[in-house]
Amino acid sequence: TGSSDPYCIVKIDDEAIIRTATVWKTLSPFWGEEYEVCLQPTFHSISIYVMDEDALSRDDVIGKVCITRDTLAEHPKGFSGWVNLSEVDPDEEVQGEIHLRVEVLGSRRVLCCTVLEAR
Repeated sequence: TGSSDPYCIVKIDDEAIIRTATVWKTLSPFWGEEYEVCLQPTFHSISIYVMDEDALSRDDVIGKVCITRDTLAEHPKGFSGWVNLSEVDPDEEVQGEIHLRVEVLGSRRVLCCTVLEAR
């Protein structure tokens, strides 16, 4: 149909923590959703998966973004901007990007993740 029903899943070390709302019938979704999660001191990475909801079969993975602990350490004031999606399945071509704001707040190691939009 030329459109998707996208939503995002945020995982910390492969454990799903957050699921955004689904935005129906679009290739340019806007979520504007902000989440705060306590990080374990030993966490390795944060992954954001952009999914396509499918009522009749398994939801498709459109692409993902992985932000490592080292990347966050390189951006002590947080990271904000458009990030290209990478493929999950090496046989699939991925086109698209997601607009994120990610930062770790204070000594409590609270992850503040804002999933803004995609295209």
